[in-house]
Amino acid sequence: MYVVIVVLLLAVLPIGSIAAEHIYFHSPEPLFDLAGKWFTFWAVGGRLFLAGLRQTIQPAFTARQIFGIASDEAFPVVRELGLANLAMGALGLLSLTLPQARMAAAFVGGLYYGLAGLLHLFRGEKNATERFAMITDLMVFVLLAGYAGLVIAANYGIDIRL
Repeated sequence: MYVVIVVLLLAVLPIGSIAAEHIYFHSPEPLFDLAGKWFTFWAVGGRLFLAGLRQTIQPAFTARQIFGIASDEAFPVVRELGLANLAMGALGLLSLTLPQARMAAAFVGGLYYGLAGLLHLFRGEKNATERFAMITDLMVFVLLAGYAGLVIAANYGIDIRL
C-alpha cells in the first residue's frame, strides 16, 4: 500500500493535475510553472502531510518498515519527525491557494527530500522499502531543486526555462 500511495502522490496525481489544467482547462500558465505548482502541492503537500500524520499517529511503520528498528524507543523521535513533515506538508498544501508560498514550499520540501535521500543513500544496509524511499526522495529533490533553481534564476533576470 505504501508504494501505491507514494507512486500516486509523486507521479500519477501531479502529472494528471498538470495535464488536466493544461489540456482541459486551457491554463495560460507555462508547463514549467504548472509542473512546479502541482509537484509542490502533491509531493510536498500531499506526501509529507500524509507521512506526518502516519508518523505521528502510527510511528511503528516508519521505525520498523523503513528503518528496521524493532524497539518502541524510537517512537518519540519518529513522532517529532512526523510533526516536521506535517508542518512542511501544510505549507505545500497551502501553496495551491497561496502561490506566493509555492517557492518556499518547493525549496524547503525539496531540500528536505534531498537531505533525507542522502541519509538513506549513505546508511548501510537498506531494506526494499528504504531503498524505494531513497529513490523517490532523490527524484523529488531533483525535480523541486530544478524548479526552485529556475525560479531563483528568473528572479535575477536569467531566463533559462525549458
